[in-house]
Amino acid sequence: MTRSSSPNWGQLFQTIISKKIVVIGDVMLDRFIHGRVDRISPEAPVPVLTWTGENLMPGGAANVARNLAGYGVDVTLIGIIGKDQDGEQLKSTLKDAVNIKFKSIIDTSRQTTVKTRFQSSRQQMLRLDNETRLPLNPAIQKRLLKFAETAIAAADAVILSDYDKGMIDRKTVKSIIKMAKQKGVMVIADPKKTDPSVFSGVDVMTPNRAEFQKMTPSLQASSQQVSNADIADAANKVSEEHKIKSLLITLGADGMMLAGGGTPPYHVKSTAQSVFDVSGAGDTVIAALTAALAAGAGLKDATELANTAAAIVVSKSGTATTTPGEVLATAAPPYHKSEQDVKAMAQAWQDAGLTMGFTNGCFDLLHPGHLWLLEKAKARCERLVVGVNSDASTRRLKGDGRPYQSQTHRIAVLASLPMVDAVVVFDTPTPAKLIKLLNPNRLIKGGDYKAAAVVGRASVLAAGGKVIIIPTKHGFSTTRLSTS
Repeated sequence: MTRSSSPNWGQLFQTIISKKIVVIGDVMLDRFIHGRVDRISPEAPVPVLTWTGENLMPGGAANVARNLAGYGVDVTLIGIIGKDQDGEQLKSTLKDAVNIKFKSIIDTSRQTTVKTRFQSSRQQMLRLDNETRLPLNPAIQKRLLKFAETAIAAADAVILSDYDKGMIDRKTVKSIIKMAKQKGVMVIADPKKTDPSVFSGVDVMTPNRAEFQKMTPSLQASSQQVSNADIADAANKVSEEHKIKSLLITLGADGMMLAGGGTPPYHVKSTAQSVFDVSGAGDTVIAALTAALAAGAGLKDATELANTAAAIVVSKSGTATTTPGEVLATAAPPYHKSEQDVKAMAQAWQDAGLTMGFTNGCFDLLHPGHLWLLEKAKARCERLVVGVNSDASTRRLKGDGRPYQSQTHRIAVLASLPMVDAVVVFDTPTPAKLIKLLNPNRLIKGGDYKAAAVVGRASVLAAGGKVIIIPTKHGFSTTRLSTS
């Protein structure tokens, strides 16, 4: 089945940034050891990796939280770490994410889960796992549920991120579902366990194909190749037996299937152009799906969004995330308006007595900080025009390697947003000439500018307009995003 009719993802991302989601699950530290291989060991027939560097990333449930934070969601992350250096390093990887509140519970009987991946030429050679896989002791479980109860009271959705390390067990799931249902909050689960009854009562469960087949004896016992029709039939049975409203089953290169609830299956094909690294792809799927559902999207549109986000993230290295700008660029229709086109539109609006505002920037890899600025800018005018630095202008400002997205993509993404009425590209070092041409009633910039220093201020004030500074939404910038 092909993509559903043009979901308004621009409006969806604008709504997502107001949502609160609780992530409960197995947090871990992802360590990537980078090196080069140019010889075989004389001691054994194995390659010798010469160390060139390493980096640390939040993994497991912490990567789910990081994906949500990248969309602007206010996240409460609840997880268990050991009293060790790895736990401190995991907390450190999350400290710059201002919209993630990490409620870490220290269990002295456990070690922080660490996955160490050894890579050469950006290809994974070996993975080493350090972990404790024990049931929670009653005191730790009680603390976990107390944290969950407080967080769920103000949440729009709950994610259970299960990596089968002992934290997500039957009692915990049952208690969290009960809390959520009392508050009318949806629960989405990403399972690693092979027993679907553990997750009875969740709204959506998101296993991959291998996980789902292990959950389903009939599929596991089949001597023939399992078809998508077989998976859909089995999903309906699991849904009915365990009172799980829907299952979103990820099928790798074959895309995703939404099934269960007795409804016809909905299959979306993968849009991935290349698959470089699938690390954390399931985290991206459940984050995008839940964010969309929390913002009011239907299951099919949320599935489309999750499928697109997954296609983007598997083309990157490591446990990467996606941005609203990357996702919107895949669906935004081409946009072509010249300076004179926009001048005519602006004049018509002003002739009709409407207040026209103008703001500008590179808007490279559109992120929640951009969405915040644009939403607040539109609240101060009736029509909003956005000036965008051309590719050449962006390179002059930001240096080689920028922009990450071409001006064609950047203007299409901006034009798809509900708060933007027109977009125009300028190639000059500053938009002064464009501002004079358009003569806006409001000249609007972000809080990292001083009103007296805003380009175009003099001409706007001389024409009776105003200069407005919007407070910056801290914690977001394109330079801090992962673009690997």
